[in-house]
Amino acid sequence: MRRYIITALALIAVVSSAILSGVQAENWPNWRGPSSNGTSNEKNLPVKWSDAENVSWKLAMPDRSGSTPIIWGNTIFLNVAEGTTTTGALSFWAIDRVNGKVLWKRPMGMGDERRRKQNMSSPSPITDGRMVWVMTGTGILKAFDFNGKELWMRDIQKDYGPFGLNHGYASTPLLYDNALFVPVLHGMKTDDPSFLLRLDARTGKTIWRVERPTPAQMESPDSYITPTLLRERGKDQIILSGGDCITGHEPATGKELWRAYGLNPQNIQFNRIVNSPVIGDGMVFAGSRGNPYIAVRTGGQGDVSKSHLAWTTPNGPDVATPVTDGKHIYLVRENGALFVHDMKSGDVIYGPQRLKPGTYSASPILADGKIYVTNEDGVTSVFKAGPKFELLAENQVEGYCLSTIAISDGQLFLRTDKYLYCIGQRVKK
Repeated sequence: MRRYIITALALIAVVSSAILSGVQAENWPNWRGPSSNGTSNEKNLPVKWSDAENVSWKLAMPDRSGSTPIIWGNTIFLNVAEGTTTTGALSFWAIDRVNGKVLWKRPMGMGDERRRKQNMSSPSPITDGRMVWVMTGTGILKAFDFNGKELWMRDIQKDYGPFGLNHGYASTPLLYDNALFVPVLHGMKTDDPSFLLRLDARTGKTIWRVERPTPAQMESPDSYITPTLLRERGKDQIILSGGDCITGHEPATGKELWRAYGLNPQNIQFNRIVNSPVIGDGMVFAGSRGNPYIAVRTGGQGDVSKSHLAWTTPNGPDVATPVTDGKHIYLVRENGALFVHDMKSGDVIYGPQRLKPGTYSASPILADGKIYVTNEDGVTSVFKAGPKFELLAENQVEGYCLSTIAISDGQLFLRTDKYLYCIGQRVKK
């Protein structure tokens, strides 16, 4: 049970405790890593590389994807679009992390298409070390064992109606308490209500479906976020952002405990939300299309829009989910402008600091006292975490990148539309 819960916990302290009990932190079981917050405890990670230098292997990819590779032991899992312009097929791959060879492929169905920059392979897989789950932008959700045996399948659109998102479904389910929490927050192309599902992770059966009403209009109900787990004072909550507000939900029932508006104070009709909520030290952080980015104190009930608002900034990201080191929060805007704020007060520590020119869609990762963030041109900037900017490296690989870096056993895994790169030498602990 403990190993199962660890995959969804968002508190570093819990992860540290898990390491002591035998769970290996070098696994990267979901898109935000072992602590589900974009951080890793790994040390001595690669800082410099190129398309050939410091690359252990690379595996050709058939198309782009916003999906992050996940790693457990010797297996890497990928959500894959087989080639949007040719087949429209989606599949799920298992890869040998030692040599980069494909172990098996399983079909996830047809219907892939390009919606602006993303396609239908955007959600990342999730694993607990025994089973692995993967969802597509077409609404197919499947569970497999590590040998590739399909254990169950759900078609969310067939069961609950078409997704009404302008840019296609892209949320990764949250794995917690033997369940998958699947958000469907939409409105641009549908009048159907938004909702949150809790599915039994072992069987795929629906435990509950709770509607999530908002007053948002046009495209503003659309949300592409992954749910976040808040664990505080012995009570766990599922945190969502979208539809102009942040909400906290009781995991057992889906009951809404609180909500905070402030993500769309001007009532803009095209205020869809992409970056996911972040948890840190009694605070929930969430953004809209960059302005505003808000911090809300936890512990409230009902409408806490005014009573628990801690700070706001116009310096937020559009797509990339921020990361925090417990003192600072690092915001990477789509144009590569970096802002670092004090997590509690919201004061600007530094910024705007320009990273390598380009568009930034991948989320920053914090590890070994460094921040790693990749732009769409395949350039990863590495800079020191802390109150002063110090650029350590700019590393170019081939291809178009939407995917966030994953870390495991001293290696980095970086995905573009051309290759999956394994960077650095493996270090077993």
